[in-house]
Amino acid sequence: MLEKKEKVLVKKAAAEVEKAKEFAKGRNKAAAIKCLKRKRLIEQQIEQLGNFQLRIHDQMIMLEGAKATTETVDALRTGASAMKAMQKATNIDDVDKTMDEINEQTENMKQIQEALATPVGAAADFDEDELEAELEELEGAELEEELLQPATTAPAAPVQVPAGRQPARPVPQKRTAEEDELAALQAEMAL
Repeated sequence: MLEKKEKVLVKKAAAEVEKAKEFAKGRNKAAAIKCLKRKRLIEQQIEQLGNFQLRIHDQMIMLEGAKATTETVDALRTGASAMKAMQKATNIDDVDKTMDEINEQTENMKQIQEALATPVGAAADFDEDELEAELEELEGAELEEELLQPATTAPAAPVQVPAGRQPARPVPQKRTAEEDELAALQAEMAL
Protein backbone atom coordinates (compact mmCIF):
# COMPACT_ATOMS: atom_id res chain seq x y z
CA MET A 1 0.00 0.00 0.00
CA LEU A 2 2.75 2.44 0.89
CA GLU A 3 4.65 1.53 -2.29
CA LYS A 4 1.60 2.42 -4.40
CA LYS A 5 1.18 5.76 -2.61
CA GLU A 6 4.89 6.45 -3.11
CA LYS A 7 4.58 5.80 -6.88
CA VAL A 8 1.60 8.20 -7.08
CA LEU A 9 3.56 10.89 -5.20
CA VAL A 10 6.60 10.42 -7.45
CA LYS A 11 4.36 10.93 -10.49
CA LYS A 12 2.85 14.08 -8.88
CA ALA A 13 6.34 15.44 -8.14
CA ALA A 14 7.37 14.79 -11.75
CA ALA A 15 4.19 16.52 -12.94
CA GLU A 16 4.94 19.58 -10.77
CA VAL A 17 8.43 19.76 -12.25
CA GLU A 18 6.94 19.69 -15.76
CA LYS A 19 4.47 22.45 -14.81
CA ALA A 20 7.31 24.52 -13.33
CA LYS A 21 9.25 24.15 -16.59
CA GLU A 22 6.21 25.29 -18.61
CA PHE A 23 5.65 28.29 -16.34
CA ALA A 24 9.35 29.13 -16.55
CA LYS A 25 9.14 29.06 -20.35
CA GLY A 26 6.09 31.28 -20.20
CA ARG A 27 7.95 33.68 -17.93
CA ASN A 28 5.51 33.10 -15.07
CA LYS A 29 8.10 32.93 -12.35
CA ALA A 30 5.64 33.01 -9.41
CA ALA A 31 3.65 30.05 -10.74
CA ALA A 32 6.88 28.09 -11.44
CA ILE A 33 8.08 28.65 -7.83
CA LYS A 34 4.71 27.49 -6.46
CA CYS A 35 5.06 24.28 -8.50
CA LEU A 36 8.57 23.69 -7.11
CA LYS A 37 7.26 24.30 -3.55
CA ARG A 38 4.52 21.69 -4.09
CA LYS A 39 7.17 19.36 -5.54
CA ARG A 40 9.25 19.77 -2.33
CA LEU A 41 6.22 19.10 -0.15
CA ILE A 42 5.53 15.97 -2.20
CA GLU A 43 9.19 14.92 -1.85
CA GLN A 44 8.89 15.35 1.96
CA GLN A 45 5.83 13.09 1.88
CA ILE A 46 7.81 10.57 -0.20
CA GLU A 47 10.64 10.71 2.36
CA GLN A 48 8.16 10.21 5.20
CA LEU A 49 6.69 7.22 3.38
CA GLY A 50 10.23 5.79 3.04
CA ASN A 51 10.76 6.25 6.79
CA PHE A 52 7.41 4.59 7.48
CA GLN A 53 8.43 1.67 5.28
CA LEU A 54 11.74 1.36 7.15
CA ARG A 55 9.91 1.39 10.48
CA ILE A 56 7.49 -1.25 9.25
CA HIS A 57 10.36 -3.46 8.00
CA ASP A 58 12.20 -2.92 11.27
CA GLN A 59 9.05 -3.86 13.18
CA MET A 60 8.62 -6.99 11.03
CA ILE A 61 12.20 -8.04 11.75
CA MET A 62 11.65 -7.47 15.47
CA LEU A 63 8.43 -9.51 15.36
CA GLU A 64 10.20 -12.36 13.55
CA GLY A 65 12.95 -12.26 16.17
CA ALA A 66 10.40 -12.21 18.99
CA LYS A 67 8.58 -15.15 17.39
CA ALA A 68 11.85 -17.12 17.15
CA THR A 69 12.64 -16.27 20.77
CA THR A 70 9.16 -17.37 21.88
CA GLU A 71 9.47 -20.64 19.96
CA THR A 72 12.90 -21.24 21.51
CA VAL A 73 11.60 -20.57 25.02
CA ASP A 74 8.61 -22.86 24.39
CA ALA A 75 10.94 -25.62 23.19
CA LEU A 76 13.11 -25.15 26.30
CA ARG A 77 10.03 -25.32 28.53
CA THR A 78 8.88 -28.50 26.80
CA GLY A 79 12.34 -30.02 27.26
CA ALA A 80 12.42 -29.02 30.93
CA SER A 81 8.95 -30.53 31.48
CA ALA A 82 9.97 -33.75 29.77
CA MET A 83 13.11 -33.92 31.90
CA LYS A 84 11.06 -33.35 35.06
CA ALA A 85 8.69 -36.14 34.07
CA MET A 86 11.63 -38.48 33.48
CA GLN A 87 13.15 -37.58 36.83
CA LYS A 88 9.82 -38.23 38.55
CA ALA A 89 9.69 -41.62 36.85
CA THR A 90 13.21 -42.48 38.00
CA ASN A 91 14.17 -40.92 41.29
CA ILE A 92 17.33 -41.77 43.21
CA ASP A 93 15.50 -44.06 45.65
CA ASP A 94 14.24 -46.19 42.74
CA VAL A 95 17.73 -46.36 41.28
CA ASP A 96 19.20 -47.38 44.66
CA LYS A 97 16.48 -49.99 45.11
CA THR A 98 17.12 -51.42 41.63
CA MET A 99 20.89 -51.56 42.26
CA ASP A 100 20.27 -53.33 45.60
CA GLU A 101 18.07 -55.89 43.84
CA ILE A 102 20.75 -56.49 41.21
CA ASN A 103 23.42 -56.93 43.89
CA GLU A 104 21.15 -59.29 45.84
CA GLN A 105 20.48 -61.39 42.74
CA THR A 106 24.20 -61.49 41.96
CA GLU A 107 24.96 -62.68 45.51
CA ASN A 108 22.22 -65.32 45.27
CA MET A 109 23.71 -66.58 42.00
CA LYS A 110 27.17 -66.82 43.61
CA GLN A 111 25.72 -68.86 46.47
CA ILE A 112 23.94 -71.17 44.02
CA GLN A 113 27.16 -71.69 42.07
CA GLU A 114 29.10 -72.41 45.26
CA ALA A 115 26.44 -74.90 46.35
CA LEU A 116 26.68 -76.67 43.01
CA ALA A 117 30.48 -76.80 43.26
CA THR A 118 30.40 -78.47 46.70
CA PRO A 119 31.27 -82.20 46.48
CA VAL A 120 28.48 -84.64 47.23
CA GLY A 121 28.42 -88.25 48.37
CA ALA A 122 31.71 -90.07 49.03
CA ALA A 123 33.80 -87.12 47.80
CA ALA A 124 32.23 -84.90 50.48
CA ASP A 125 33.46 -87.23 53.28
CA PHE A 126 37.16 -86.69 52.54
CA ASP A 127 39.04 -84.46 54.92
CA GLU A 128 41.32 -82.13 52.97
CA ASP A 129 43.87 -81.92 55.82
CA GLU A 130 44.16 -85.70 55.99
CA LEU A 131 44.63 -85.93 52.22
CA GLU A 132 47.37 -83.30 52.29
CA ALA A 133 49.16 -85.12 55.15
CA GLU A 134 49.00 -88.39 53.20
CA LEU A 135 50.41 -86.70 50.11
CA GLU A 136 53.31 -85.26 52.12
CA GLU A 137 53.99 -88.74 53.55
CA LEU A 138 54.11 -90.24 50.04
CA GLU A 139 56.42 -87.54 48.77
CA GLY A 140 58.76 -88.02 51.78
CA ALA A 141 58.87 -91.81 51.28
CA GLU A 142 59.64 -91.45 47.59
CA LEU A 143 62.44 -89.00 48.30
CA GLU A 144 63.88 -91.32 50.94
CA GLU A 145 63.79 -94.24 48.52
CA GLU A 146 65.64 -92.28 45.87
CA LEU A 147 68.33 -91.21 48.33
CA LEU A 148 68.90 -94.77 49.66
CA GLN A 149 69.28 -96.42 46.25
CA PRO A 150 72.88 -96.79 45.09
CA ALA A 151 73.75 -95.48 41.70
CA THR A 152 73.70 -98.52 39.38
CA THR A 153 74.99 -96.92 36.26
CA ALA A 154 77.87 -94.56 35.93
CA PRO A 155 77.73 -91.94 33.31
CA ALA A 156 79.19 -93.21 30.08
CA ALA A 157 82.46 -91.70 28.95
CA PRO A 158 82.21 -90.01 25.61
CA VAL A 159 83.53 -92.09 22.76
CA GLN A 160 85.55 -90.22 20.23
CA VAL A 161 84.95 -91.27 16.68
CA PRO A 162 87.15 -89.96 13.92
CA ALA A 163 85.45 -87.39 11.73
CA GLY A 164 83.60 -88.90 8.81
CA ARG A 165 83.09 -92.27 10.56
CA GLN A 166 79.90 -92.22 12.51
CA PRO A 167 78.40 -95.50 13.78
CA ALA A 168 75.43 -96.57 11.69
CA ARG A 169 73.23 -97.32 14.71
CA PRO A 170 73.47 -96.44 18.37
CA VAL A 171 75.11 -98.95 20.64
CA PRO A 172 72.46 -100.54 22.89
CA GLN A 173 73.07 -100.01 26.61
CA LYS A 174 72.39 -102.61 29.27
CA ARG A 175 69.09 -102.27 31.05
CA THR A 176 68.85 -102.53 34.79
CA ALA A 177 66.61 -105.01 36.54
CA GLU A 178 64.19 -102.24 37.43
CA GLU A 179 63.88 -101.15 33.85
CA ASP A 180 63.23 -104.76 32.80
CA GLU A 181 60.50 -105.10 35.42
CA LEU A 182 58.95 -101.81 34.34
CA ALA A 183 58.93 -102.88 30.68
CA ALA A 184 57.28 -106.20 31.62
CA LEU A 185 54.66 -104.44 33.72
CA GLN A 186 53.87 -102.01 30.88
CA ALA A 187 53.53 -104.91 28.45
CA GLU A 188 51.06 -106.65 30.80
CA MET A 189 48.98 -103.49 31.20
CA ALA A 190 48.82 -102.96 27.46
CA LEU A 191 46.91 -106.26 27.11
